[in-house]
Amino acid sequence: MPDITIAQLEDWKKNKKKIAAITAYDFSFARLFFNQGIPVILVGDSLGMTIQGHSSTIPVKIKDIEYHTKSVRKGAPNTFLVSDLPFMSYFDTITTLKNTAKVMRSGANMVKLEGGKWLIPIIKELSSRSILVCGHIGLTPQSVNYLSGYKIQGKNDNEANKLIDEALLLEEAGIKMLVVECIPEKLAKKITENLSIPVIGIGAGKYTDGQILVMQDLLGITEGEKPTFVKNFLAESNSIQEAVQKYINEVKQGIYPHMKHCF
Repeated sequence: MPDITIAQLEDWKKNKKKIAAITAYDFSFARLFFNQGIPVILVGDSLGMTIQGHSSTIPVKIKDIEYHTKSVRKGAPNTFLVSDLPFMSYFDTITTLKNTAKVMRSGANMVKLEGGKWLIPIIKELSSRSILVCGHIGLTPQSVNYLSGYKIQGKNDNEANKLIDEALLLEEAGIKMLVVECIPEKLAKKITENLSIPVIGIGAGKYTDGQILVMQDLLGITEGEKPTFVKNFLAESNSIQEAVQKYINEVKQGIYPHMKHCF
């Protein structure tokens, strides 16, 4: 597989070709996903819950992201690799630049930050240095305490309009991709149509430019209550490889997410 670039992902948006993305944290799964043709992998701070066993993403440190980014890059050399900047690793410009350098040197193509308007100066600073930035709005797991749990965002008109405004401001500041999480399908559709950059959804309906799932959710090995938007693709497959292919195909064909997976 040739290198996946941001220009290619932007072209896919223009041509309405859906993007199937997944999280990964180690060499073996990254290689498996790479071999199945996954174009975008996220080294998410979700590793705090899926790998480290914490109840949230907040305990994750920059050194954790560095370590897992290196492992995933070895397994997926040509995949477009996005890495999260974890909680409080981007609270000011200097800190952000230092931590971004660590993650980029570990193999990331792009860094992902959670938040809205307050991020604009930081995004502009990163963009001015030719660093690709992915925004993340809606349900932002690093703000779980402020949000009082993992809840749907943008349910009323005021919240929805705020998210639309923030998406536009973040694009203007320089982000090249946006993740929208746990928002109503109609709101995600409006954001996607208003932005020229790829919009990737998780629990945001079928009208985004692509989908992303935590690998443990996709494979049905997450403990406890499952979010509404999660589908266990392994339950309908004979192997992990087949499950990943099914996920890619259903995203491309607009089968997943189904209405039952949407808010």
